[in-house]
Amino acid sequence: MNKIIYKEFEIEHICNLRLKNSYISIKKDFKIVMKTPKVSDSFITKLLKEKEDWIRKQLLKFELNRPKKINLKDEVLLFGEIISIDREEASLLRDNLNSLKKTQEINILNSYNDFYKHMANEYLPNRVESFAKIMQLKFRELKFKNLKSRWGSCSSQREITLNIQLIKVKKQLIDYVIVHELAHLVHMNHSKEFHSLVNRYLPNSKTLREQLKKIQLDF
Repeated sequence: MNKIIYKEFEIEHICNLRLKNSYISIKKDFKIVMKTPKVSDSFITKLLKEKEDWIRKQLLKFELNRPKKINLKDEVLLFGEIISIDREEASLLRDNLNSLKKTQEINILNSYNDFYKHMANEYLPNRVESFAKIMQLKFRELKFKNLKSRWGSCSSQREITLNIQLIKVKKQLIDYVIVHELAHLVHMNHSKEFHSLVNRYLPNSKTLREQLKKIQLDF
């Protein structure tokens, strides 16, 4: 692996003799990686020139959708908004932080996680029940977990699992995830009929889905 400088970009070049084609990817930390078989310098320059506009667009997209950062012990991310822990909505978190005997970062993070779990259990069940009633659907069980790669899931046993981290996004996006998972009680796929069902209850579902895809959270 070596580094290539192209204009203002620093690119990691990985030469893999087993590759048949060349690829450029951009990581969430803004690192640009190029993978190629053994090629000439002129080929690399030509490829970067062809992909320059795409690289710039991807970097801009990542910049606009950076994960929201909060100042621990001062702020909390709740329903898509960074608020002061002095606000009433964050009273439980504030009390937990004030009662900490050890103020290492791990203890502070645990207080935040406990707060998000509490808020998930307070807010999400009512929304799920409300939409289930509107959609005339029944589920067997509702669970909350810290999921790594998805906002929610619905099993063939009619169990719905929602990511606790949903409490960090806007309420309309939470509603989208809830309707999405409830719709899987009818269609265990992402077929045209599935999306039509979601859109019946959330006419702007496509827009909400695209917004949700762009959100990066620190899990």
